[in-house]
Amino acid sequence: MTRKHFVTLLSLFSLLLSFAQQSIKGKVVDVVNGTPIPLVTISLNNNLVTACDTEGNFTLNKEGYYQFEVLGYKVKKMQLVSSKYYIIQLVMDPSQLDEVIVSASQIPQRLKKATAAIAVVSSNDIARSNTLNFDKTLNRIPGIFMQSGALNTNRITIRGIGARTPFGTSKIRAYFKDIPLTNGSGETNIEDFELGSISRFEIIKGAASSIYGAGLGGVIRMEPETSFLDQTNFETELSMGSFGLFKALSKVNVGSKHSAIKAIYSHTSSDGYRENNNYQRETFTLSSDHYLNKKNQLTFFGSFVDLKAFIPSSINEATFLNNPEVAAFTWKQAQGYEDANRLIAGISWSHDYTSKLKQFTSVFTSFRDSYEPRPFNILTEKTSAIGLRSRLLGQGNLGNTPFQWTLGGELFRDWYASATFENLYEDYPPGTGSVEGDKLSDFKERRNYFNAFAEANIEASKDWTISFGLNLNQTGYTLTDRFPVSTENPDQSGRYTYKTIVSPKLGMSYLINENISMFSSVSHGFSPISSNETLLPDGQLNTDLKPETGWNYEIGSRGTFLKDRMQYSVSLFRLALKNLLVAQRTAQDQYIGINAGKTRHEGIELSLSYDWLKSENTSLNSHISYTRNHFTFLEFTDDTNNYSGNDLTGVPSHVFNALLDFDTPFGLYGNLNYQQVGQIPITDSNSLYTDSYGLANFKMGFKKALFKSFKANIYFGLNNIFDTDYASQILTNAVGFGGSAPRYYYPGNPINYFTGFNLNYSF
Repeated sequence: MTRKHFVTLLSLFSLLLSFAQQSIKGKVVDVVNGTPIPLVTISLNNNLVTACDTEGNFTLNKEGYYQFEVLGYKVKKMQLVSSKYYIIQLVMDPSQLDEVIVSASQIPQRLKKATAAIAVVSSNDIARSNTLNFDKTLNRIPGIFMQSGALNTNRITIRGIGARTPFGTSKIRAYFKDIPLTNGSGETNIEDFELGSISRFEIIKGAASSIYGAGLGGVIRMEPETSFLDQTNFETELSMGSFGLFKALSKVNVGSKHSAIKAIYSHTSSDGYRENNNYQRETFTLSSDHYLNKKNQLTFFGSFVDLKAFIPSSINEATFLNNPEVAAFTWKQAQGYEDANRLIAGISWSHDYTSKLKQFTSVFTSFRDSYEPRPFNILTEKTSAIGLRSRLLGQGNLGNTPFQWTLGGELFRDWYASATFENLYEDYPPGTGSVEGDKLSDFKERRNYFNAFAEANIEASKDWTISFGLNLNQTGYTLTDRFPVSTENPDQSGRYTYKTIVSPKLGMSYLINENISMFSSVSHGFSPISSNETLLPDGQLNTDLKPETGWNYEIGSRGTFLKDRMQYSVSLFRLALKNLLVAQRTAQDQYIGINAGKTRHEGIELSLSYDWLKSENTSLNSHISYTRNHFTFLEFTDDTNNYSGNDLTGVPSHVFNALLDFDTPFGLYGNLNYQQVGQIPITDSNSLYTDSYGLANFKMGFKKALFKSFKANIYFGLNNIFDTDYASQILTNAVGFGGSAPRYYYPGNPINYFTGFNLNYSF
């Protein structure tokens, strides 16, 4: 080799070495769900440099202050240095929801190509109210209606499913990330969580989720506030308001290049509008993300809630009209309340075997310990659960047709122990409150839930997407009666296993053009039977009960107009449900379940948003949503009463929402929200309806960056501006005992205010 050749090779080697040293690699992901964002454009000094591949990966060969930009997400600018691997987290842009990548179906895809009716609630939507109660946030979504009798007394329905549940929410599945919040009996509780610790809701409406158990009503998936990489900041918020409201919220985020942790603490207290309405809650939420390397990520999540809330309960019509702030007489005398501790925790591992095959596995646990003195007895409950959820996510080709698929299962077991005791409050002087007496019952229950699922999205062309799904469910429980057997107390022990339920799904979406898509689906769903519904008054188990099942048919469209300034979505659906389960009341606190017939749920859901003004620091936008329901009993016989053809109880005829929202470059922001709710049937006979009502709320604030690293935000809001009298929740088919009138109504709060401030400091 000549000296000349040697020098040339040495120069070439030095050039390659220099390039390798300066190489910058990374991945762009959604900050909430961690899914890669494809085709993100990367610019330097306003000049396009490159774009991410379909898996969000990028490689750069020069240090600099880069800009990452893609439709559906806010622009991010970041200084990148050589020889580093970066995870770039992008935050969704609520004004471009169609372009956001959703993971509610567990196969990441842009919302515009989804084959089901999926609603996304952003952190901006949550912040529009006082982050105290879920109802103001969820009720803006067409098809969803949340009734709130008190901060700890709520019922959520989706397309009418769950409306006949006497207390709480059922027949709707809910997850906090990948951790189930729905127990083995199908009951769901989300209102205990701190709303300020949630960054996003993704909600599948109707029985269109093979991946999450094929629930009849749908799935509510809550994403916790994600820890941010490469950031350290502290945020605190204090607020107060009517009826002795006080809330303190603190957040700490500590992040490095590849790991981050966020801790959130909240304290909430309120005297309440009504008697016996005091509320105290403390929450602690912890989440962390660890990008171990290019192929492995660990996520930890935990949430603890300590709650004590007194219960004013429902009241009769005369009291509702004339003296709504009083509590139900017996609940006031007994000073009834709920005292509960709750913990959920889990760890998730994701692993990339190849660029086209990934694994997601979560292990989780939970417990709930509660004590609830009620006028008719005192109830103690302890629930603990463990579970495993694992799935594979892959990409492949059928000939020349690309498709994505996921396959997995969820194994869930919980142990439930309950006992009731006499409440002797009537034997003591007024003001004493509840006094525990002799034990009346003592049960222990073991519930098993197994859910296997598969789903595939086939890209038949650049415009057509076809989705297939299948869910297989097996649920059972063993009930042990630990109370001494006698003539008055027969042994209620038993074992019950449901038949295996197979629920298929077929969906399609079609891109008419780059802005407008249509979708349709046919899917099967079911609701499990609780042990309480299978118990008969003689202590035996009713093994003839069948779970509610139904077929959901849907067609809809979503898209944008006027250069993306207008967004819309519309859905028409029909759900045919059979084996309707009715909670038939036999005594003050006794219900038995019966299969009483069929219902048909038909409706239309519409949402429309328009950006009147939009720039980097200025916005003025409006949003309207409308739900029209036609839910009827096709066949319904309860005892000797035939209610076939009547309206389904507990669901409003329509719900209309209008919102005007603005933001200014000098820091002033605010919104005005109006909701109109139609009549709600209270009784199956349709002899009694609630009155239609309208509510107006507003919030206004001022935010300012006082220094580069210090931001302040002060705000003030009014709820129920026009002081409307209305029932915020109803108890359907209530029965009066001892000659008293039925207690159907939970009165809503009159006009009330809230105010507060938020401080954020970045280190």
